[in-house]
Amino acid sequence: MTAGETRQEGLRERTRRAVRAEIAGTAMRLFLDRGYEATTMDEIARRVGISRRSLFHYFGSKEDIVLGDHAERGEIVRAALESRPAEEDPWTAIRASLKALIDTLPYSSEEFLRISRLLKQSPALRARHVEKNQQWIDLLVPCLTARLAGTSPDPFVELRAGAIIAAAISCLDVASETWVSSDGRLDMEMLYDEAVAAVRH
Repeated sequence: MTAGETRQEGLRERTRRAVRAEIAGTAMRLFLDRGYEATTMDEIARRVGISRRSLFHYFGSKEDIVLGDHAERGEIVRAALESRPAEEDPWTAIRASLKALIDTLPYSSEEFLRISRLLKQSPALRARHVEKNQQWIDLLVPCLTARLAGTSPDPFVELRAGAIIAAAISCLDVASETWVSSDGRLDMEMLYDEAVAAVRH
């Protein structure tokens, strides 16, 4: 690939990301104003100014619009986990990595609360959220396995890594549910810490 082709490819990718971001932003405003179930893909396409077919080129469903960047966010957590000090215990490293993700979210606290309510209220979104969580587990377990692996063979290191990652994600979900139920009055980090403490007790 020539330098010109590389630049063109980079431009196409940046354009695609910009369009995806515009669609997602427009859709989220409609979901929050009119309700998730009441908003149709046709309405989103009209509001953005593209055809229904073009919309489906970027997002396959309404669930993908809300959770489509979940995998991308998983990559942020994975990169943060890989960058943590090797001597750090796994729970501390995971907590710091999840906080790194939360710090990058492009929403105000009120917007994030309203989006989180959508996840809680829609059965379709909840089901897709579970599916996306499994993607995070698949992504993060190898990273934590490498962190936990010592110099001596351990046939259960991957099992332990999987249990810790699954538990940490479940703690995050429980903390988020409690945070939403409190209308954002309780501190999310405190809730996560309490959930982890219960699991580790």
